[in-house]
Amino acid sequence: MSQAALAEVPYVRANVADKHTVLRDVFGYETFRDSQEEVIDTLLGGTSVLAVMPTGAGKSLCFQVPALAMDGLTIVVSPLVALMQDQVSALKLNGVAADAIHSNQDREANVDAWRRVAGGETRILYMAPERLMTERMLGAIAKLPICLFAIDEAHCMSQWGPSFRPEYAALGVLSERFPDVPIAAMTATADEATRRDIEVQLFKGPHKTFVSSFDRPNITLNVAHKGSWKNQLLDYVSSRKGQSGIVYCLSRKKTEEVAELLRENGMNATAYHAGLERNERAERQNRFVTEDDLVVAATIAFGMGIDKPDVRFVFHTDLPGSIEAYYQEIGRAGRDGEPADAMMVFGAGDIRLRRQFIEQESTEDDHQRREVSRLNSLVTYAEAQGCRRQTLLNYFGETPEPCGNCDNCLNPVELKDGIAEAELVFGAIFDTGERYGQAHIIDVLRGSETEKVLKVRHDKLECHGSGAGYSKAQWQIIIRQMIAGGFLEVDVAGYSSLLITQKGNALSRGKGEFRYRADALQDAGRPSGGRTSHKDNSTFGQSQTAIDLSDRDRELLAVLKKKRLELAKERGVPAYVIFPDKTLADMAQRRPSSLDEFAQVKGIGKSKLDQFGELFLNVVQQND
Repeated sequence: MSQAALAEVPYVRANVADKHTVLRDVFGYETFRDSQEEVIDTLLGGTSVLAVMPTGAGKSLCFQVPALAMDGLTIVVSPLVALMQDQVSALKLNGVAADAIHSNQDREANVDAWRRVAGGETRILYMAPERLMTERMLGAIAKLPICLFAIDEAHCMSQWGPSFRPEYAALGVLSERFPDVPIAAMTATADEATRRDIEVQLFKGPHKTFVSSFDRPNITLNVAHKGSWKNQLLDYVSSRKGQSGIVYCLSRKKTEEVAELLRENGMNATAYHAGLERNERAERQNRFVTEDDLVVAATIAFGMGIDKPDVRFVFHTDLPGSIEAYYQEIGRAGRDGEPADAMMVFGAGDIRLRRQFIEQESTEDDHQRREVSRLNSLVTYAEAQGCRRQTLLNYFGETPEPCGNCDNCLNPVELKDGIAEAELVFGAIFDTGERYGQAHIIDVLRGSETEKVLKVRHDKLECHGSGAGYSKAQWQIIIRQMIAGGFLEVDVAGYSSLLITQKGNALSRGKGEFRYRADALQDAGRPSGGRTSHKDNSTFGQSQTAIDLSDRDRELLAVLKKKRLELAKERGVPAYVIFPDKTLADMAQRRPSSLDEFAQVKGIGKSKLDQFGELFLNVVQQND
């Protein structure tokens, strides 16, 4: 097809009804979830989209459905080769002509994939950004009928994002090279500054931004001061023996240590990290989605793309690198809408270690400043004296009421009046012109004569030394809790300056109160709120994946999982690619006795009906 022809008809919009046909026949679902349909309609109308949707909300369907409802090729940009492979395998099992071109395949496999793309056989092609954004590849795809670009993990292209990747920044030229092709940018974690940056870089024409609520009300949020973390972990996990969970660790070595510790104490546990051979990683993934009581000690990559709805807890043995990373990791719990727990233990050593990582990872001042700001936001959450969910969601621009489902709501901590301290902080910020970050404000308060303080003559200010009675660590606690309370905010997109909010201005005029927890950085031997007490389940709205199974149904579910694992091993794919847990749970509850009834199970499209219908019907009938 000539470039001129492409300019005239860059892609073909499908009838809106086509989206329902694709959803039902290919993916096996009758209805869309939450904001999926609105995002899909916008893309089908030819308008680009930035969609910020929480983990587990079904972002992939938002670009896969329009990709199949329109004529032409969709190119998906993904940062992780393993995730590409799994998604391509899942699409193929659904009868979709999908391919991936990446460095983990040999040249012959990549050449064969490109031949299928060039021949019009492939509908969805996955590539890493560095491979797509070469002049040679851009020239080659310009000759093809591209109908959609989808950018997964879109926050990677923003300098304000938690995982900035320079090769992602090059994606901004797509809208210039292909002005008539809509772009779907998808991410689970993007604060306001990150969203604005993505929009400016990526979209040169009309676009819409969709931001779903970040709230996961069924997850109980807990944070404890780190004492003997092994004892804290054992106390926590042993009280949940028989449940599926993830324990996140900072290093590969620690994942192995944790898994061994749990096994020695009678738990079913394994480790997962990038140092394992690919087959071993796949085997442990398969165990995770098959065994209901397996606890996986893992580094941060684990969980991406894995559809396991019944993860009952996530435990962080170390402080994550940012509040975005923390949110994404706890979001792997409780996807079935049932109560789940998130526990994090941290201490002053974690903060120091994270700061060292930031200094080692980059010598660029701007990058270091942004990452320190993100780390401080997470520490602010960890030290929050009030509702943790409020602090977490405030970061993402939401203003909820107290949740009643975090440790601070369930077991309020003792607070100290902090108005006098707050007034000193306000004075230092105001006198220095609201242009400086936390470190400089603390230096001024403590009367330090650093090179910077002397250079800007802040040693001459009346506030210099006004807070000398407190240590640097104590002022860090107070300021972070003022941020958590909404009295201060950090200008992330600027120079991480501390700004006094409207609420802070009111406090400085004597309206309101500020109270803080003075114990924030003191080590404690046991987790505060480690054994959470849930409210009645009816308090929380259950998601569409929540299914109430009888004991008899659960016995069938276990057999269905074994059959799924057998098929996954035969095909060399992760077990969840065959069927996600929610499909097997629905199958166990419905107990279909014919192919027509089997087709009504959620998540079974025509292709999977043909491939697996008889096999699973036999399992159901043999165990009925």
